[in-house]
Amino acid sequence: MTKTIKITPFADQKPGTSGLRKKVPVFQTPGYTEAFIQSIFDSLEGYAGTTLVIGGDGRYYNREVIQTAIRMAAANGFGRVLVGQGGILSTPAASHLIRKNEAFGGLILSASHNPGGPNEDFGLKYNVANGGPAPEKLTDAIYSRSKVIDRYLIEDFDDVDLDRIGTFEAGGMIIEVINPVTDYAELMETLFDFDAIRAMIAGGFRATFDAMHAVTGPYAKEILVRRLGADPALVLNAVPLEDFGGHHPDPNLVHAKALYDTMMSADAPDFGAASDGDGDRNLIIGKGVFVNPSDSLAMLAANAHLAPGYKAGLKGIARSMPTSGAADRVAEKLGVEMHETPTGWKFFGNLLDAGRCTICGEESAGTGSDHVREKDGLWAILLWLNILAVRRQSVSDIVNDHWATYGRTFYSRHDYEAIESEKANHLMKALEDRLPELPGQSVGSLTVERADSFTYHDPVDGSISRNQGLRILFEGGARLVFRLSGTGTSGATLRVYMERHEPDPALHQQEAQAALAPVIEAAETLAGIRERTGRDAPTVIT
Repeated sequence: MTKTIKITPFADQKPGTSGLRKKVPVFQTPGYTEAFIQSIFDSLEGYAGTTLVIGGDGRYYNREVIQTAIRMAAANGFGRVLVGQGGILSTPAASHLIRKNEAFGGLILSASHNPGGPNEDFGLKYNVANGGPAPEKLTDAIYSRSKVIDRYLIEDFDDVDLDRIGTFEAGGMIIEVINPVTDYAELMETLFDFDAIRAMIAGGFRATFDAMHAVTGPYAKEILVRRLGADPALVLNAVPLEDFGGHHPDPNLVHAKALYDTMMSADAPDFGAASDGDGDRNLIIGKGVFVNPSDSLAMLAANAHLAPGYKAGLKGIARSMPTSGAADRVAEKLGVEMHETPTGWKFFGNLLDAGRCTICGEESAGTGSDHVREKDGLWAILLWLNILAVRRQSVSDIVNDHWATYGRTFYSRHDYEAIESEKANHLMKALEDRLPELPGQSVGSLTVERADSFTYHDPVDGSISRNQGLRILFEGGARLVFRLSGTGTSGATLRVYMERHEPDPALHQQEAQAALAPVIEAAETLAGIRERTGRDAPTVIT
């Protein structure tokens, strides 16, 4: 029986770049989750009788919201729901399922790399029929609807047994609980040379992977261990936990320090990697060498032809604006298109759908290709393994060869987390007001060449996205970018991105923070971070 429940709108349901993210107690507010889901459904057209994919990263409150979403999908007229067993579904796997099953769209329950638990973060986003995140036009419509919504629709039936694979019927809708890994693993086998990777591992190559007690544990056990023969003892933290074991499932050098320390040790494995809460990010570390995500994107693009799925070459490369220009040099050498977009995977979707790029990535450890419409952590890891198997070189050798060919782009990101929103906004406003006067000014040893607020003109649909970050470009190619992140739930995170290109191989082995010192100093001089935020140092440096 369909119930119509009266509600009062909530004022804070504006989706960010990755949907709506709030603390669990906020989503537990009576009617809150239902209001947002109904706002999504009310903003869609033509979905009656179609398929909806539902799944999440296994964090706290995942199962409860999935049950609500299934009942509401039935009440609103969907004909079929596909849901991952146990409520588990990595974000890239969800994207693949939407595409493979020609679903109308999908609800993905995740707060990505944010902490999980009863008082931690929860998230919910809608992906469209191409498998990618909802475009701005749709998220704007969802927000507009959320401000006036006065009711939601829900069917009254028992909870679905999410742990039992099978097909069920309830509320006039078909519910299929599926293995969350199988379809994704089969897709990976079409893209990469599993025989070559398996032979490399059988020959003594050691690969370790940290699933961070998040969604990729089951995927890693199936693909890395069962299909490729990796040592199961080297697949770490493989059981998804609602609180991620009390850890922060963000694959960076702070939260994955144990993996980093292992890879820097004398007896390190040949290759180390990690993924995040929902499986769309990656960390790549070779024996004694960390590969920053901007460099990883460039190196994957330069070597992608070594994998069967990309042997025909690339149609183009795309990167988010804050990502370093390392990939630009690869695109230039390959003679393919290079696109600079705002942060947020939805901006890559148009380019991928139009055949304007094959590989894309963001400096925040997200890399992907046209196989899905989300970033994909395990995909990047498997492409690295494929490259290593074909080139028969170490990670360090591949990194140094790349730098010798293209030059090294020194790069770093400084995050100042949980700043009072008012202070963060004042800092950005003050800096933006100064931008017109900066060209020609000297800042330490650097001279400003150009400064602007990044505006993106989509070459496919002609849409314009303004205010996507503040850019300060210096003579000689160094660059500073300032952004406020939309992925947190407490205060604001100020992200400062610094880069400098160095063509001379004799200088490539400098430590990145030392090589970037003039740019780091310029950031403080221009933005007054200490004075305006009270922070003496970044929370995280990557």
